[in-house]
Formats: sequence, C-alpha cells, structure tokens
Amino acid sequence: MKKGSCDNVLESVFAANPKYELVLFDRLPAEQREVLKDLLKDPNFYGVLRPLEKSGLGVKSVSRDTALLYLTLQQPGRLPAYVRATLGDRCNQEITRLILDGVLALEREGKFLSGSEAAALICAAKEESTATSTVEGFLERLSLDALRYGQSLGLTDPMVLSSRLYGYNRTPLSPFWSRILPDAGTVADYLGIREGSPRALLDREWSRVRNPASNEGWLAWQSRRLGTRAAFGDRATIQCKLYISPKTDNLPQVFPLILAALSRTRVQHFKVGKDAPGLLRPDKMVAYFGSYNDLMDAAEQLKKELGGCPVQGVPFTAELAGDGLLSWGVDPPAEEQALPWIGRESWRLWVTNRLAVALIAASTDHTANLEPWQFALQRLQFEGVNTRSWTPAGTEWKHSLGEEN
Repeated sequence: MKKGSCDNVLESVFAANPKYELVLFDRLPAEQREVLKDLLKDPNFYGVLRPLEKSGLGVKSVSRDTALLYLTLQQPGRLPAYVRATLGDRCNQEITRLILDGVLALEREGKFLSGSEAAALICAAKEESTATSTVEGFLERLSLDALRYGQSLGLTDPMVLSSRLYGYNRTPLSPFWSRILPDAGTVADYLGIREGSPRALLDREWSRVRNPASNEGWLAWQSRRLGTRAAFGDRATIQCKLYISPKTDNLPQVFPLILAALSRTRVQHFKVGKDAPGLLRPDKMVAYFGSYNDLMDAAEQLKKELGGCPVQGVPFTAELAGDGLLSWGVDPPAEEQALPWIGRESWRLWVTNRLAVALIAASTDHTANLEPWQFALQRLQFEGVNTRSWTPAGTEWKHSLGEEN
C-alpha cells in the first residue's frame, strides 16, 4: 500500500485556511510560551496556528517554511515555485498533508476545500477504502469498531479521546475481578509465579526489573541468557513488540506455557500487568525483541503452544496468529514522535493520538461525504501506516524493523 496516495493536487489554486490565525512564538501569552518552550529546540520552529473561536480546529505548531507558505497564500494562488523546488518528490505528499490537516485549502469548482471535505474528493479515487472493502481479520474488525466507538463519543479533547481508543476492548473491572485480584500478591498467585515450575523458570532464565518509571503498572523481567546491558524499555536496542492477548480467565492455564515458549526465544524483555486493571487490558502481556525476525520466531513457538486459547485482542496492532491472540507493533522513530514534553510514544499511543486528532477534526466538518472514522484512517495512511493490516509501511520505519540495509 502506498503511503497516503491521493490525486496530484499541485496544479490547484490554494488558499490559507481563514479559520486560523498565525501567531509568532514570541507573541504568545507567557503561559503558552512556557508550555511550548521545548519546541524552540527545533531551529525551524516559528509559532502556532491558533483556531479562531468556534472553528472546531486544533492548535498546530508550524515551522518557518509552513508559516511562510501560509502567509503567502493569504491571497489565493498557485503553489510558489520555491515550494516545489524545496520539497521535490515529496511536494504532493506534504501539500496534501497540509490540506487534510486544514492548514491549506484547495479550490474545486469555485469552492475552497480542506480537511475531510477535501479528502473525500482527492483521496477516494486513489485509495481502496476500508469502508467499502471486505474486512478480513479479527483485529482489523476490532480496530474499526474502536474507531466507530470513538466517533460516537462526541469528545472534543484529543487526549481524552486517544485514551478511550487506547483502552478499547478492555474487560470491565467488575466486583468479581476486584475480589479475585485485589493486589499484586494475588496477581502473582493467579499467574502461578510464586512457586512451582514458573518460579523455577523465572529464577533460571530471567531477572526481575524492579519498578523503574517506565515499568509502573507492570511485572517485568529481562533475559539472563541474552545479557542485561539494555535497560528495560531502551528504545535504542528494542525494536519490535509482541502482544499476547488471551482472555484473563485463561491466564492461570496459559501463562506457564507462554513463559516456557518465551524462554526458548530471543526475547529481551517481557512484562505482564501487575494488578487487576493491568490483567484486564487487552495488551496485558508484551514481549520485546531486537529484531522483527526474532519476534516472528517467538510467535511461531507461541502458536504451537497456545492453539485454541480464548482471545481478547489488541486493537491497532498487526495480526499474527489469525485469531487476534498474537499481534505486533513497532515504536515509531524518534523523528516521528509528538511534542517533546509528551515523551516517546509507544506504537499504540502514537496511533491513537493521531486518530483522535483526525476524528475530532472531521467531526466538526458537516459538509464532507466521509464519516470521521473514515477520514481518520485516510489521514493515518499519510503517517506511513497500513490501516488494513495495522503495520508500518513508510520508509522511515525501516530502521525500526531492521530493514535499513
């Protein structure tokens, strides 16, 4: 699948979106400058596009290049020659991004279009839409259900909506589970890791990771056999993650099988929820690998051990076992991360943050033919994600997948 393939828009007439005002960083209120100060680390940072009242748009940080283009197109016109020369082969891709994000609008039949209204026109003919094609996989269907659910909530805060998308398919914390798993000690008993064969295997093959900041909410171990030079969660050495998602009821039976299979592979680290909310989430168990090939080898072993295991399933991850039990993701490259104060995002958080922004933006546009969830899928394709398989598809992900050579 091509990354965000749409019609060539470069011969269009463009205009800056009048629903924004461009504000230089220096002229923002002091409290906003404090929040955004880390953006000054980018020497090309200019300021923000701030939505006018009741426009429904979100605040966007902009570079000097984007600011210059926005100012140039205050009067509608053709794309300046310097933009084509600067962007080269990326020009259509980058200008389409600005259109879909509502920064620019393009003229069609005397009307200026942006956001989801423009997407319905310029992208529909090029992409095989998930909305109209057959949904094949369990996790593909689950992810679409999550998006439709997110749309139905009518939320306007992207962080709140992203959290709801991220937590979709979580088992409710019922009185039953609160009684069965009241604390970390009962979770250890439930998993069978206090004594017996799991305990012996953990002592022989694994070193416990004791509550680093990145490990809050998890019981975590790292491999003795592969060495412990890399700290838990070190993104420089850990490239891919495997999600293991049995139903919580079945964990006492399958956790020893999972542990035994992982101990035969090149897993660097793994973690499992340490309390009832952690074991009820869909991504209740995650294993980390230095390469995609190592992950696939482990998945094959787990398939043999866990055949027929009841599945919960992790939305926005890539199917491996055909039934949602095993799936994978790869954390985005550093240059693809969000604002500096957010910290580096995991695969699923990176995805849900961007889907939430697109859902909210499209929900405010009542003129488009696309449903907001459909627009969110199209917009995410421009970030290099195949939204049928939920795999990274852009060239900027090749290093994370060990495909740089």
